[in-house]
Amino acid sequence: MENIKVEIKETSNSKIIKFEAPIFFSRYSSHEYNNIDEAKNSPLAQQLFYLPFVKKVYISANFIAIERYDIVQWPDVQNEVAEQIENYINSGDPVVVEEKKEKKQAVTVYAEITPNPSVMKFVANKKLVAAPAEFASIDEAMNSPLAKELFHFPFVRSVFFDENFVSITKYEMADWNEVTMEVREYIRKHIESGKAIISEEAVQERSASSPEINMEELDEVSQEIVKILDEYVKPAVASDGGNIVFDSYNPGTKTVNVILQGACSGCPSSTITLKNGIETMLKELIGSKIEHVVAMNG
Repeated sequence: MENIKVEIKETSNSKIIKFEAPIFFSRYSSHEYNNIDEAKNSPLAQQLFYLPFVKKVYISANFIAIERYDIVQWPDVQNEVAEQIENYINSGDPVVVEEKKEKKQAVTVYAEITPNPSVMKFVANKKLVAAPAEFASIDEAMNSPLAKELFHFPFVRSVFFDENFVSITKYEMADWNEVTMEVREYIRKHIESGKAIISEEAVQERSASSPEINMEELDEVSQEIVKILDEYVKPAVASDGGNIVFDSYNPGTKTVNVILQGACSGCPSSTITLKNGIETMLKELIGSKIEHVVAMNG
């Protein structure tokens, strides 16, 4: 048997690197492991967790992605890891011991109103995307099959994805009471067909344009702001079909800048929510270092 070679591929996240091979590691589903105990069905992932710098292991189709801790840099260890993976897969042992997929789970989608009267949230019973993504036009949505199709509805102004839901902002030309059922069924059929929601190219492009916040590069106050937003604010705005992203903190003016997405973007109640909610919360938890919160639409 010819030896299989692994190709090292960088990603937009400096902590994550991919190891690709011309074979299937996993045929039926993707797998994410946060520790050795979770990796019981993957002997290779268990082996990789013995490396002290391995934080997470992702196995999907023809690649293995590994997220590292900051105790090393990838250029110092990636070749050794690639060799370890090559040795394992050339031994003939299974990368993942997985059962064949059983009957497809029925896809359900329900509509949920949001505080923004122009936005309707459509919630699915399965995960749709790994990270938030917003599209303001059909041109921006070329690498998102579902968003591109939704823009063919003449009343669709913007599309926002996050976890298991789609938030759609409409123009005033349509009434949600008249179009909700049609849009809901369209989304359900797209998901059920197995078509992509967002292509890998779109995910990489958006990760590059909106890189993950590196907490180590932020000052102490900014780190605290991000933690508060993640713990107290994001879950609440996600339930309303939106998202809030930390942009910057100016210690001179004591101003926090955030970016609003989905139902929060352009929402009539956004200013009130920020002033009476987020701004008050940050002042209470951080104190005199916060004076103002400024919101920008994503």
